[in-house]
Amino acid sequence: MKKILIVDDDELIANLVEENLKLEGFETQVCHDGIAALKMFEEYKPDLVVLDVMMPGLDGFHVCRKLQDTGVPIVMLTAKNDISDKLIGLEAGADDYIVKPFDSRELVARIRSIFRRIDKANEKALKQDERLKLHKGLRIDKESRMAYINGRELNLTPTEFELMLLFSKNPGKAFSREQLLDKVWGYEFLGDSRTVDIHIQRLRKKLGEYSSCIETVFGIGYRYKEP
Repeated sequence: MKKILIVDDDELIANLVEENLKLEGFETQVCHDGIAALKMFEEYKPDLVVLDVMMPGLDGFHVCRKLQDTGVPIVMLTAKNDISDKLIGLEAGADDYIVKPFDSRELVARIRSIFRRIDKANEKALKQDERLKLHKGLRIDKESRMAYINGRELNLTPTEFELMLLFSKNPGKAFSREQLLDKVWGYEFLGDSRTVDIHIQRLRKKLGEYSSCIETVFGIGYRYKEP
């Protein structure tokens, strides 16, 4: 059973989300502030976090930044339909976002979509004979879903890992933003192409000296060049 940590200072919303997720077969834990969320994350070890933005003490953006290297997907809840909030959330490490007020069915659908994407990627990795992909100092382990540069783990989020794996399997091939949304996020994802740009920026930052491997193809999207 997948475990989900729900973080929202509005107890009514948190309880509603918890009730709906439990009805869908998920195990849940709830907390109402950012500091408690970080502590509970370590104790509960969730498979996914539903995280509100506006909270006292430590807001959702700060919590997201502290959790982004854990590899656990994060769905952020924003109170405003403001593109700046969405972009800040994605830059902080979120995998998806949803605007309040929201339909609980949409939240459940997005969560299931993330889990299906991860499960599908894991199944593909197990079926393939080649478990390691090597490009000089860059190493991608498809079984453990980890990536390394010169032995240093990159701490990629699930979405960042899927992008890196897709690129490394198709060196030199240009992908449009729409193709990346379809292949990595899946057709059910309701975001826009700016989501891709933010994840590419995050991935490049983590790649450090290898950031130039992901090239911008102007007017199209991105491609991967082996180092």
